[in-house]
Amino acid sequence: MKAIIPAAGQGTRLYPQTHTKPKGMVRLAGKPILGHILQNIAETNVEEVVVVVGGTMKDQITEYARSAFSEQFAFDFVEQENAKGLGHSIYQAESIARGDELLIALGDMLFENRFNTFLDAHDELPESDGSIGVKEVSEPSHYGVVEMSGDNAVSRLVEKPDDPPSNLAISGVYIIENSNALFDALGHLVDNDIRGAGNEFQLTDALQRMVEQGCNLRTFEVEDWYDCGRPETLLEANRVLLERTKTNGDEQLRGSVIIPPIDAGENITVKESVVGPYVSIDDRATIEQSIVANSIVGQNAVLQGVNINESIVGSNTDVHGEANNLNVGDNSSIYF
Repeated sequence: MKAIIPAAGQGTRLYPQTHTKPKGMVRLAGKPILGHILQNIAETNVEEVVVVVGGTMKDQITEYARSAFSEQFAFDFVEQENAKGLGHSIYQAESIARGDELLIALGDMLFENRFNTFLDAHDELPESDGSIGVKEVSEPSHYGVVEMSGDNAVSRLVEKPDDPPSNLAISGVYIIENSNALFDALGHLVDNDIRGAGNEFQLTDALQRMVEQGCNLRTFEVEDWYDCGRPETLLEANRVLLERTKTNGDEQLRGSVIIPPIDAGENITVKESVVGPYVSIDDRATIEQSIVANSIVGQNAVLQGVNINESIVGSNTDVHGEANNLNVGDNSSIYF
Protein backbone atom coordinates (compact mmCIF):
# COMPACT_ATOMS: atom_id res chain seq x y z
CA MET A 1 0.00 0.00 0.00
CA LYS A 2 1.10 3.55 -0.79
CA ALA A 3 -0.02 6.74 0.91
CA ILE A 4 -0.72 9.92 -1.04
CA ILE A 5 -0.60 13.21 0.85
CA PRO A 6 -1.71 16.27 -1.15
CA ALA A 7 0.28 19.12 0.40
CA ALA A 8 0.42 21.71 -2.38
CA GLY A 9 -2.29 24.04 -1.09
CA GLN A 10 -1.44 27.69 -0.54
CA GLY A 11 -3.06 27.83 2.90
CA THR A 12 -4.62 31.25 2.43
CA ARG A 13 -6.95 30.73 5.42
CA LEU A 14 -3.85 30.52 7.65
CA TYR A 15 -2.33 33.84 6.59
CA PRO A 16 -0.09 35.36 7.89
CA GLN A 17 1.48 32.07 9.07
CA THR A 18 1.62 30.68 5.53
CA HIS A 19 3.26 33.74 4.00
CA THR A 20 6.62 32.19 4.94
CA LYS A 21 5.93 28.44 5.14
CA PRO A 22 3.68 25.88 3.48
CA LYS A 23 0.53 24.94 5.37
CA GLY A 24 1.94 21.50 6.19
CA MET A 25 4.92 23.09 7.93
CA VAL A 26 2.87 25.14 10.41
CA ARG A 27 3.86 23.74 13.78
CA LEU A 28 1.70 22.57 16.67
CA ALA A 29 2.26 20.24 19.62
CA GLY A 30 5.92 19.71 18.93
CA LYS A 31 6.03 19.15 15.16
CA PRO A 32 4.63 20.44 11.86
CA ILE A 33 1.17 19.35 10.72
CA LEU A 34 2.85 17.11 8.13
CA GLY A 35 4.91 15.51 10.88
CA HIS A 36 1.81 14.49 12.82
CA ILE A 37 0.30 12.96 9.66
CA LEU A 38 3.46 11.03 8.80
CA GLN A 39 3.86 9.84 12.39
CA ASN A 40 0.30 8.52 12.27
CA ILE A 41 0.93 6.73 8.96
CA ALA A 42 4.16 5.26 10.36
CA GLU A 43 2.02 3.18 12.73
CA THR A 44 0.50 1.33 9.74
CA ASN A 45 1.98 -1.07 7.19
CA VAL A 46 2.48 1.73 4.64
CA GLU A 47 6.11 1.94 3.54
CA GLU A 48 5.89 4.26 0.52
CA VAL A 49 4.56 7.82 0.63
CA VAL A 50 3.85 10.14 -2.29
CA VAL A 51 3.67 13.80 -1.29
CA VAL A 52 2.16 16.27 -3.75
CA VAL A 53 3.95 19.60 -3.40
CA GLY A 54 3.67 22.98 -5.09
CA GLY A 55 4.52 26.64 -4.89
CA THR A 56 7.74 28.46 -4.16
CA MET A 57 8.15 26.98 -0.65
CA LYS A 58 7.80 23.31 -1.62
CA ASP A 59 11.42 22.57 -0.64
CA GLN A 60 10.49 23.06 3.01
CA ILE A 61 8.13 20.08 2.70
CA THR A 62 10.60 17.81 0.91
CA GLU A 63 13.52 18.65 3.20
CA TYR A 64 11.48 18.08 6.36
CA ALA A 65 9.95 14.80 5.24
CA ARG A 66 13.30 13.37 4.18
CA SER A 67 15.16 14.51 7.28
CA ALA A 68 12.52 13.43 9.81
CA PHE A 69 11.02 10.27 8.26
CA SER A 70 13.52 8.82 5.78
CA GLU A 71 13.98 5.75 8.00
CA GLN A 72 10.24 5.04 8.04
CA PHE A 73 9.30 5.67 4.41
CA ALA A 74 10.47 5.67 0.83
CA PHE A 75 9.34 9.05 -0.49
CA ASP A 76 8.31 10.32 -3.90
CA PHE A 77 7.53 13.99 -4.41
CA VAL A 78 5.41 15.12 -7.35
CA GLU A 79 4.60 18.71 -8.19
CA GLN A 80 1.22 20.30 -8.80
CA GLU A 81 2.33 23.33 -10.78
CA ASN A 82 -1.10 24.98 -10.78
CA ALA A 83 -3.62 24.73 -7.95
CA LYS A 84 -6.69 23.26 -9.66
CA GLY A 85 -8.29 21.36 -6.81
CA LEU A 86 -7.89 18.21 -4.76
CA GLY A 87 -8.72 15.87 -7.63
CA HIS A 88 -6.10 17.53 -9.81
CA SER A 89 -3.58 17.22 -6.97
CA ILE A 90 -4.14 13.47 -6.59
CA TYR A 91 -3.98 13.05 -10.39
CA GLN A 92 -0.35 14.25 -10.35
CA ALA A 93 0.60 10.96 -8.62
CA GLU A 94 -0.78 8.76 -11.42
CA SER A 95 2.58 7.71 -12.90
CA ILE A 96 3.81 6.58 -9.47
CA ALA A 97 0.66 5.22 -7.83
CA ARG A 98 -1.56 3.74 -10.58
CA GLY A 99 -2.25 0.09 -9.85
CA ASP A 100 -1.37 0.33 -6.14
CA GLU A 101 -3.68 0.13 -3.17
CA LEU A 102 -3.83 3.66 -1.78
CA LEU A 103 -4.35 5.48 1.48
CA ILE A 104 -5.16 9.11 0.67
CA ALA A 105 -4.74 11.47 3.63
CA LEU A 106 -5.28 15.20 3.23
CA GLY A 107 -2.27 17.28 4.18
CA ASP A 108 -4.12 19.63 6.54
CA MET A 109 -6.37 17.18 8.42
CA LEU A 110 -5.66 15.57 11.77
CA PHE A 111 -7.93 12.89 13.19
CA GLU A 112 -9.03 11.73 16.60
CA ASN A 113 -8.72 8.16 15.27
CA ARG A 114 -5.47 6.64 14.04
CA PHE A 115 -4.93 5.57 10.43
CA ASN A 116 -4.45 1.95 11.50
CA THR A 117 -7.99 2.15 12.91
CA PHE A 118 -9.26 3.27 9.51
CA LEU A 119 -7.40 0.47 7.73
CA ASP A 120 -8.82 -2.09 10.15
CA ALA A 121 -12.32 -0.72 9.55
CA HIS A 122 -11.80 -0.96 5.79
CA ASP A 123 -10.66 -4.58 6.07
CA GLU A 124 -13.84 -5.45 7.97
CA LEU A 125 -16.07 -4.15 5.17
CA PRO A 126 -17.43 -6.36 2.39
CA GLU A 127 -15.22 -6.50 -0.72
CA SER A 128 -15.12 -3.13 -2.48
CA ASP A 129 -13.17 -0.92 -4.83
CA GLY A 130 -12.53 1.50 -2.00
CA SER A 131 -13.91 3.10 1.13
CA ILE A 132 -14.35 6.63 2.43
CA GLY A 133 -14.22 7.96 5.99
CA VAL A 134 -17.46 9.73 6.92
CA LYS A 135 -19.05 11.41 9.92
CA GLU A 136 -22.55 12.70 10.60
CA VAL A 137 -22.53 16.52 10.76
CA SER A 138 -25.12 19.21 11.40
CA GLU A 139 -24.26 21.34 8.33
CA PRO A 140 -23.48 18.90 5.51
CA SER A 141 -23.64 21.59 2.80
CA HIS A 142 -20.17 22.69 3.95
CA TYR A 143 -18.64 19.33 3.00
CA GLY A 144 -18.50 16.63 0.40
CA VAL A 145 -21.49 14.41 1.14
CA VAL A 146 -22.16 10.68 0.69
CA GLU A 147 -25.55 9.08 0.06
CA MET A 148 -25.89 5.39 0.86
CA SER A 149 -27.95 2.67 -0.82
CA GLY A 150 -29.95 -0.05 0.90
CA ASP A 151 -26.99 -2.46 0.99
CA ASN A 152 -24.72 0.13 2.69
CA ALA A 153 -22.81 0.89 -0.49
CA VAL A 154 -22.23 4.45 -1.71
CA SER A 155 -24.87 5.42 -4.25
CA ARG A 156 -23.97 9.08 -4.75
CA LEU A 157 -21.33 11.64 -3.78
CA VAL A 158 -21.59 15.40 -4.19
CA GLU A 159 -19.27 18.23 -3.16
CA LYS A 160 -20.74 21.03 -0.99
CA PRO A 161 -24.35 20.59 -2.18
CA ASP A 162 -26.99 23.27 -1.63
CA ASP A 163 -29.50 20.50 -0.89
CA PRO A 164 -27.51 17.70 0.78
CA PRO A 165 -28.82 14.16 0.16
CA SER A 166 -27.62 13.09 3.62
CA ASN A 167 -25.73 14.36 6.66
CA LEU A 168 -22.75 12.04 6.06
CA ALA A 169 -19.74 14.30 5.47
CA ILE A 170 -16.58 13.08 3.76
CA SER A 171 -13.85 13.48 6.36
CA GLY A 172 -10.70 13.55 4.24
CA VAL A 173 -9.36 9.99 4.45
CA TYR A 174 -9.82 7.49 1.62
CA ILE A 175 -8.71 3.88 1.07
CA ILE A 176 -8.69 2.92 -2.61
CA GLU A 177 -8.30 -0.68 -3.75
CA ASN A 178 -8.98 0.01 -7.43
CA SER A 179 -6.62 2.88 -8.15
CA ASN A 180 -6.83 2.20 -11.91
CA ALA A 181 -10.51 3.17 -11.79
CA LEU A 182 -9.73 6.24 -9.66
CA PHE A 183 -7.06 7.55 -12.03
CA ASP A 184 -9.28 6.80 -15.04
CA ALA A 185 -12.01 8.91 -13.41
CA LEU A 186 -9.62 11.73 -12.55
CA GLY A 187 -8.19 11.66 -16.07
CA HIS A 188 -11.71 11.91 -17.51
CA LEU A 189 -12.38 15.05 -15.45
CA VAL A 190 -9.10 16.72 -16.34
CA ASP A 191 -9.06 15.75 -20.03
CA ASN A 192 -12.62 17.01 -20.51
CA ASP A 193 -12.21 20.04 -18.22
CA ILE A 194 -15.09 18.91 -16.00
CA ARG A 195 -14.82 21.14 -12.94
CA GLY A 196 -16.94 21.03 -9.84
CA ALA A 197 -17.34 23.14 -6.71
CA GLY A 198 -15.05 26.15 -6.65
CA ASN A 199 -14.35 25.70 -10.38
CA GLU A 200 -11.84 23.00 -9.44
CA PHE A 201 -11.30 19.33 -10.25
CA GLN A 202 -12.83 17.61 -7.24
CA LEU A 203 -11.85 14.21 -5.86
CA THR A 204 -15.50 13.79 -4.84
CA ASP A 205 -16.55 14.07 -8.50
CA ALA A 206 -14.01 11.41 -9.51
CA LEU A 207 -15.37 9.05 -6.85
CA GLN A 208 -18.89 9.74 -8.15
CA ARG A 209 -17.74 8.78 -11.65
CA MET A 210 -16.32 5.54 -10.22
CA VAL A 211 -19.77 4.75 -8.83
CA GLU A 212 -21.39 5.59 -12.18
CA GLN A 213 -18.91 3.25 -13.89
CA GLY A 214 -19.99 0.38 -11.65
CA CYS A 215 -17.40 0.55 -8.88
CA ASN A 216 -18.46 -0.43 -5.38
CA LEU A 217 -17.49 2.12 -2.72
CA ARG A 218 -18.25 1.78 0.98
CA THR A 219 -17.78 3.92 4.09
CA PHE A 220 -16.30 3.65 7.56
CA GLU A 221 -16.95 5.92 10.52
CA VAL A 222 -14.55 8.64 11.57
CA GLU A 223 -14.72 10.37 14.93
CA ASP A 224 -13.68 14.00 15.29
CA TRP A 225 -11.27 15.54 12.82
CA TYR A 226 -9.50 18.90 12.77
CA ASP A 227 -9.12 20.99 9.64
CA CYS A 228 -5.79 22.63 10.40
CA GLY A 229 -6.24 25.07 7.54
CA ARG A 230 -7.96 27.57 9.87
CA PRO A 231 -6.50 29.29 12.96
CA GLU A 232 -9.31 28.28 15.32
CA THR A 233 -9.19 24.59 14.38
CA LEU A 234 -5.38 24.63 14.38
CA LEU A 235 -5.50 25.74 18.02
CA GLU A 236 -8.16 23.13 18.75
CA ALA A 237 -5.94 20.41 17.26
CA ASN A 238 -3.05 21.73 19.35
CA ARG A 239 -5.14 21.29 22.50
CA VAL A 240 -6.19 17.76 21.57
CA LEU A 241 -2.65 16.64 20.75
CA LEU A 242 -1.23 18.19 23.92
CA GLU A 243 -3.76 16.25 25.99
CA ARG A 244 -1.78 13.16 24.94
CA THR A 245 1.60 14.72 25.80
CA LYS A 246 3.43 14.99 29.10
CA THR A 247 4.95 18.34 30.00
CA ASN A 248 8.60 18.38 28.93
CA GLY A 249 11.59 20.69 29.28
CA ASP A 250 11.47 20.90 33.09
CA GLU A 251 15.02 22.24 33.35
CA GLN A 252 14.12 25.16 31.11
CA LEU A 253 10.88 25.99 32.90
CA ARG A 254 12.01 26.45 36.50
CA GLY A 255 11.11 29.74 38.15
CA SER A 256 7.78 30.06 36.37
CA VAL A 257 4.31 28.62 36.84
CA ILE A 258 3.62 25.85 34.36
CA ILE A 259 0.08 24.56 33.85
CA PRO A 260 0.13 21.31 31.85
CA PRO A 261 -0.20 20.19 29.20
CA ILE A 262 2.44 22.05 27.24
CA ASP A 263 5.15 21.19 24.73
CA ALA A 264 8.51 22.92 25.10
CA GLY A 265 11.15 22.86 22.38
CA GLU A 266 14.91 22.99 22.80
CA ASN A 267 16.88 25.91 24.24
CA ILE A 268 13.85 27.95 25.25
CA THR A 269 13.82 30.60 27.99
CA VAL A 270 10.85 31.07 30.32
CA LYS A 271 11.20 33.58 33.18
CA GLU A 272 8.72 35.02 35.68
CA SER A 273 5.79 33.81 33.62
CA VAL A 274 2.67 31.69 33.72
CA VAL A 275 2.57 29.27 30.80
CA GLY A 276 -0.29 26.89 30.02
CA PRO A 277 -2.47 25.12 29.65
CA TYR A 278 -2.28 24.04 25.99
CA VAL A 279 0.82 25.93 24.92
CA SER A 280 3.34 24.79 22.29
CA ILE A 281 6.69 26.57 22.46
CA ASP A 282 9.10 26.02 19.59
CA ASP A 283 12.90 25.97 19.78
CA ARG A 284 14.81 28.98 21.09
CA ALA A 285 11.70 30.97 22.01
CA THR A 286 11.79 33.39 24.96
CA ILE A 287 8.87 34.16 27.29
CA GLU A 288 9.44 36.69 30.06
CA GLN A 289 7.04 38.32 32.53
CA SER A 290 4.11 37.04 30.52
CA ILE A 291 0.94 34.96 30.75
CA VAL A 292 0.48 32.58 27.82
CA ALA A 293 -2.39 30.09 27.43
CA ASN A 294 -3.98 28.11 24.59
CA SER A 295 -1.35 29.32 22.14
CA ILE A 296 1.35 28.32 19.67
CA VAL A 297 4.69 30.15 19.90
CA GLY A 298 7.15 29.84 17.01
CA GLN A 299 10.92 29.43 16.80
CA ASN A 300 13.03 32.33 18.14
CA ALA A 301 9.89 34.24 19.13
CA VAL A 302 10.19 36.71 22.01
CA LEU A 303 7.21 37.46 24.26
CA GLN A 304 7.84 40.06 26.96
CA GLY A 305 5.24 41.56 29.27
CA VAL A 306 2.26 40.15 27.38
CA ASN A 307 -0.94 38.37 28.32
CA ILE A 308 -2.12 36.24 25.40
CA ASN A 309 -4.73 33.54 24.93
CA GLU A 310 -5.94 31.68 21.80
CA SER A 311 -3.01 33.08 19.84
CA ILE A 312 -0.55 32.02 17.13
CA VAL A 313 2.82 33.77 17.22
CA GLY A 314 5.10 33.11 14.25
CA SER A 315 8.83 32.45 14.21
CA ASN A 316 11.36 35.27 14.76
CA THR A 317 8.61 37.50 16.14
CA ASP A 318 8.97 40.07 18.95
CA VAL A 319 5.86 40.97 20.95
CA HIS A 320 6.27 43.45 23.82
CA GLY A 321 3.60 44.99 26.03
CA GLU A 322 -0.01 44.08 26.64
CA ALA A 323 -1.95 41.88 24.25
CA ASN A 324 -4.85 39.47 24.36
CA ASN A 325 -5.48 37.60 21.13
CA LEU A 326 -2.94 37.49 18.30
CA ASN A 327 -2.28 35.84 14.96
CA VAL A 328 1.16 37.19 14.11
CA GLY A 329 3.22 35.97 11.18
CA ASP A 330 6.96 35.28 11.06
CA ASN A 331 9.56 38.05 11.34
CA SER A 332 7.19 40.57 12.93
CA SER A 333 7.70 43.09 15.75
CA ILE A 334 4.82 44.36 17.85
CA TYR A 335 5.12 46.83 20.74
CA PHE A 336 2.09 47.84 22.82
